[in-house]
Amino acid sequence: MAELNPIKLWHRILALPAESQTKTIAMAFVVSAVSALFVSIAAVSLQPLINANKLAERQAKLDEMIANLPGLAEVLAQSNAETLDTVIVDLTTGLADDTLDAASFDMADIAADPATSTVLSDEQDIAGIKTRPNFAQIYVLKSGDALELVILPVYAAGYQSQINAYLALKGDLNTVAALVITEQGETPGLGAKIAEPAWQALWPGKEIADADGTVRLAVVRGGAASTFEVDGITGATRTSSAVSAMIGFWMGPQGYAKVLFALRNGEV
Repeated sequence: MAELNPIKLWHRILALPAESQTKTIAMAFVVSAVSALFVSIAAVSLQPLINANKLAERQAKLDEMIANLPGLAEVLAQSNAETLDTVIVDLTTGLADDTLDAASFDMADIAADPATSTVLSDEQDIAGIKTRPNFAQIYVLKSGDALELVILPVYAAGYQSQINAYLALKGDLNTVAALVITEQGETPGLGAKIAEPAWQALWPGKEIADADGTVRLAVVRGGAASTFEVDGITGATRTSSAVSAMIGFWMGPQGYAKVLFALRNGEV
């Protein structure tokens, strides 16, 4: 009967000559297994730090956007507010949700959990994200009862990466105050230009939807000809299309449409 005791079997392998192929294969297997174990341990132990760094980077981008929004400092001063209010909203109802902890909220985790996300059909999924989180963390600024600013996290599948961004809307909830790309991995020198301040500076003042409520804002090839168009990036058609799809999805019925309706009616 073959030896089944792993310790004795290991001793037998170690006793083999150095030139033994069996010993070489066994040692290579052990080294690779131990290395894989240490890599896995390192990955698991470092994941909280990686996540914290990502959240810190997003917050820094958000703070930078807020600081650069024209007139926001004056609005904050007039409303006696130091920061925007953080609100977790239910995208299914459009209303605020107080069951989730804002301090630990992560939209990616919400989208990845079948219990807190919705699978999108091919027709619905114009942004290429497959599942939509049922909850989102938005930022709201009011001066008295008047809505001044809303900042919405948005994302979509780009040409080479997921594109994450913040879209800030003025109090009418139809005029863009700013668009800031927080994370992207598009082609350097082409699609990656969406993260450059010069391109993001094209967004303020653009309008989301027309008088009928149809979402029309899009990135277009050539020069923008209306308040519903933003100049595309030469040589980056797929990235430009992804940004258009991102706006179309999140401003539509599967995205923030119900939230915007509730905001207009003072329900959030």
